[in-house]
Amino acid sequence: MVRLNEIRQNEVVVTPPATVDAELVFIGRISTPWTSRMETPRQGRSDGPVCTIEIFEPWVQALAGVERFERLEVLYWLHQSRRDLVLQSPASNGEVHGTFSLRSPVRPNPIGTSIVALEKIEGNRLFVRGLDCLDGTPLIDLKPDRTLFKPIAPPQKGDFETGQVHMCKKIDD
Repeated sequence: MVRLNEIRQNEVVVTPPATVDAELVFIGRISTPWTSRMETPRQGRSDGPVCTIEIFEPWVQALAGVERFERLEVLYWLHQSRRDLVLQSPASNGEVHGTFSLRSPVRPNPIGTSIVALEKIEGNRLFVRGLDCLDGTPLIDLKPDRTLFKPIAPPQKGDFETGQVHMCKKIDD
């Protein structure tokens, strides 16, 4: 069993650079049955418990139209997660994986994402299934599941580009 903040065999910890404020605004709070990382599911399940997402003012009006979607993508801040592991051993067997190849909550910017099933909306509260975060987790954003969403805005040039390779430009410091 994993212990909170444990460093397992072959895991690598780094000293993160000083933080730079990305000016995130938490738009709500998530309520789940889980109060400890040791009991939180590793992945949300569509048949999991109903959890509540509360949207704060002045963002409540932004819920208009959300009821048209059966699934939503929820982005949240994993406020109790470490941010310093670059190699992790999720199986605790000494075999390590790079943080960016895992869905671990331990990341440089602990942003969690889940696709949830929307059960119902009551005022500023959404009732959903499929979350995998702690009770009281700050909400960053909500979006329709991209597989269900058809853009409302007119098409633009990039919408029709396929099969081309584009090189990124190096930005000099």
